[in-house]
Amino acid sequence: MIAIGEYNELQVLRDTSSGLFLGDNAGQDVLLPGKYIPVGTQVGDKLKVFIYKDSEDRPVATTETPKVTLHRFAMLKAVMVNEIGAFLDWGLEKHLFVPYREQNKKMEEGRYYMIYLFLDEQTDRLVASAKINQFLDNETLTVRTGDAAEILIWEKTDLGYNVIVNQLHKGLIYDNEVFTEIIPGQTVNGFIRNIREDRKLDISLQQQGYGQVEPSAQKLLDVLKANKGFLDLGDDSPPELITRRLQMSKKTFKKAVGALYRKKLIVLKEDGIHLAEAKA
Repeated sequence: MIAIGEYNELQVLRDTSSGLFLGDNAGQDVLLPGKYIPVGTQVGDKLKVFIYKDSEDRPVATTETPKVTLHRFAMLKAVMVNEIGAFLDWGLEKHLFVPYREQNKKMEEGRYYMIYLFLDEQTDRLVASAKINQFLDNETLTVRTGDAAEILIWEKTDLGYNVIVNQLHKGLIYDNEVFTEIIPGQTVNGFIRNIREDRKLDISLQQQGYGQVEPSAQKLLDVLKANKGFLDLGDDSPPELITRRLQMSKKTFKKAVGALYRKKLIVLKEDGIHLAEAKA
């Protein structure tokens, strides 16, 4: 079955003046227009293509790469707004439609919006929705505390950043857990810091507990080496200074210092931290 809104691996059936017809094992076929045909493609070859509907509402294949696929979220730019809705740039020739009923407020041309791509049951067309919450499921969680996860930054809030976890769940990164610049639409690696009683997820961009020590210790070691074996930070340094200089919390910094000190890789003095091999 050829799936609309997804990548399909299809076989080249025949060559025509309009392009190549590709087919699946169920006997369905779809046109790959000539401008998308990879050089050297022959009848019998298999191609990985994305399927969507053209301006005449016919399924069509493309070798272009969309910025979002079916049942996934992405941050896209509105390129046109008219009386029926908005149209977003999703990397394909035909823009992605967002009807007014799927907008929280009227979209504006030139602005970016987090959307979810779904197949409208009434029209059988790919449609985007900016009403994100209805597509997120925190009742049936697929993660546990401590798990690594793919984090899509959604929007800034008074508490921090709302995020989308593994393209499935809603989470929150508190401001005091952010030690580097992040922007809406960015995908980063993160960790499940806590699952609250109301099933909401607290997210950290740093691994928690002992697992966080090794990479943070290595980062501190790298900074020391880049600064000729010395860093003017210590237990009395303000948390804000440590975060600005190292992109880690003071708690993580102290764990990293302890790990390096136990391995005798650093020497602690009143003026700061010295590499062991750099001491007098």
